[in-house]
Amino acid sequence: MPASTRKSAYLTGLRQGAPFLLILVPFALLFGVVATEAGFSLLEVMGFSMVVLAGAAQFSAVQLMAENAHTLVVIATALAVNMRMAMYSASLTPYLGAAPLWQRALVAYGLFDQTYAVAHARFEARPEMTVPERIAFFAGAVTPMLPAWYGMTLVGAVAGRSIPPEFALDFALPITFLAMVAPALRTPAHVAAAGTSVALALVFAGLPFNLGLMIAAVAAMVVGAEIERRMGAR
Repeated sequence: MPASTRKSAYLTGLRQGAPFLLILVPFALLFGVVATEAGFSLLEVMGFSMVVLAGAAQFSAVQLMAENAHTLVVIATALAVNMRMAMYSASLTPYLGAAPLWQRALVAYGLFDQTYAVAHARFEARPEMTVPERIAFFAGAVTPMLPAWYGMTLVGAVAGRSIPPEFALDFALPITFLAMVAPALRTPAHVAAAGTSVALALVFAGLPFNLGLMIAAVAAMVVGAEIERRMGAR
């Protein structure tokens, strides 16, 4: 494949991924602030963001650790929150499964909500793309996001206490998921899964250690899968 074709795909991914910085930057800043205030050292905060690289799971884990929750509860909650990554991987496999192992490993590391949203939408809209083009597109999408996540986490950890409260950085978390989830609600299964997760998360909000979130996540996946199965059977 000509290098110019891969370069074009990379630049397209770069352009389409860049707008997510408007959400990712305050999200990363907020995590740096929250983790530091929870008692994490700068090294621990940065290690958390660079190794785990999963914002929602990081917030959940930090909250539980600050509450002295049992280690198994922290791990189980983080895994439950990140179950969606397994679904992301499964939905991208038809597009990237033929790529070399090392490329798929790098994609797996850079796979999070924003990169998935950009990549999956592009791959669905352009089924004629080759595997190298898709890899190049994904690389372009992740290029502006990873440095921003690392850098803004560092800024939040170092200077977070001096950020005025009126900046309301905590708006980034709900806005992030609304921006990604709303356009994806295209089928009855999607809508049912989303509705189930919201309803059960509210019903079980009073459970300790965010256990209600785990229940809602599992139930939502079961409901969505069952509706897709029934629709497929028809």
